[in-house]
Amino acid sequence: MTARIGFDNEKYLRLQSEHIRERIAQFGDKLYLELGGKLFDDYHASRVLPGFEPDSKIKMLTQLADKAEVVIVINAADIAKNKVRSDLGITYEADVLRLIDAFRARGLYVGTVVISQYAGQSAADVFRRRLISMDIKVAIHYPIDGYPGNIPHIVSDEGYGKNDYIETERPLVIVTAPGPGSGKLATCLSQLYHDYKRGIKAGYAKFETFPIWNLPLKHPVNLAYEAATADLKDVNILDSFHFEAYGKLAVNYNRDLEAFPLLRAMFEKITGTCPYKSPTDMGVNMVGFCISDEDAVCDASKHEIVRRYYAAKCDKVLCKVDDETVYKCEMIMSQAGITPEYRRVTSKAVDLALITGKPAVCIELKDGTLVTGKTTPLLGSSAAALLNALKVIAGIDDEIKLISQSVIEPVCRLKTEMLGNNNPRLHTDETLIALSVCAATDDYAARALDALKELRGTELHSTVVLPAVDAATFKKIGVNYTCEPVYESKKLYKAK
Repeated sequence: MTARIGFDNEKYLRLQSEHIRERIAQFGDKLYLELGGKLFDDYHASRVLPGFEPDSKIKMLTQLADKAEVVIVINAADIAKNKVRSDLGITYEADVLRLIDAFRARGLYVGTVVISQYAGQSAADVFRRRLISMDIKVAIHYPIDGYPGNIPHIVSDEGYGKNDYIETERPLVIVTAPGPGSGKLATCLSQLYHDYKRGIKAGYAKFETFPIWNLPLKHPVNLAYEAATADLKDVNILDSFHFEAYGKLAVNYNRDLEAFPLLRAMFEKITGTCPYKSPTDMGVNMVGFCISDEDAVCDASKHEIVRRYYAAKCDKVLCKVDDETVYKCEMIMSQAGITPEYRRVTSKAVDLALITGKPAVCIELKDGTLVTGKTTPLLGSSAAALLNALKVIAGIDDEIKLISQSVIEPVCRLKTEMLGNNNPRLHTDETLIALSVCAATDDYAARALDALKELRGTELHSTVVLPAVDAATFKKIGVNYTCEPVYESKKLYKAK
């Protein structure tokens, strides 16, 4: 697939910041903006909307830095069970600190960390003390009996009134979290309750990129989002409240529609009226207005749907998801009118594996060139494909050896004789280190290493589940990879 830009990122930054400013003005004193999805590393959005920069949201928010402060919410139960972000491999506690550093580095003021659903968890107490020792303000929010149905109790001094009030200083309060289920919405509503008791006019809005409300329900971009959340059982649906109020179709997802009647009733209880007629009204998402090439976006989204299908198949082998998640991804592929072979790398890798009888990898470069790698005595198929791809990009003849035997062989011996590995073959990270060593004295190796940045955004398929180290390397250099849901080794223990 030749890379094509399908999204106008500059237009998005302009429209989104303007729209948020308008929403702040709508409410007068203060706007609580619930921020859904990933803020700094939105690689899903950049894959399905080619041209969307992964840090677009934070760039947009920095344009409002003088008006904004950040509140980060973490659920005490997630602290107690040491919950981990699967994409980063760090705990929610660690991610709170990472987020604070990231916001501060971009000139955004972090006002408070909220520990929600606090019920005396000792781990939450430890984390609270740690934050305070770092001069970070902490607010405690508690479980509320009868939540979410008993609105008179929830919206009272015994409900939201029990929560610590967050003293905010700026008109835009961005409420974010390490992951879902942290309590962002409840934090916003609790603040609205406290503000209105104090005579502060405040409002609420939601900033979530997907699904894109003004694209068709079965548009590939929206289908790709549904595939990405297949394990959460989220379903994109038409916003019936929006159609009833305006006679216009809009796309939302099931949880927002299910929660809206309750949310509306809470607004009416807190402020006397609800400013919104539908869940779609609550959003401030301008992404749909910034698509510049429909075909490019549809193609990119279809590739993402296939990637999500393979990810679900591999997660099923690891018992991370159930059969229903895989079936849903298969159904979404069918709705998009595609099969796994939509990714050209898939069949090419499988064909090579059938010929060699060993694991194989195929990489599709940005210009559509397919490059393969097979398993050899000294290189794994991923490492071989990586070197072959770098040769093609750098215009180096296939017969040229980028890494000399005098470098590879000692590394292989070190792995087996000194470090106790059964497999002498180099992984991708080891291959890149060896290539870097050779680049000091070899022009070909230096040219290949310089070509590494051109692999960002390319496609890869492996006929076996990638070892964790290879998967991590490809993720770091920006290669979009998929795997067949089988292991190269029959051993029960899979070394990292």
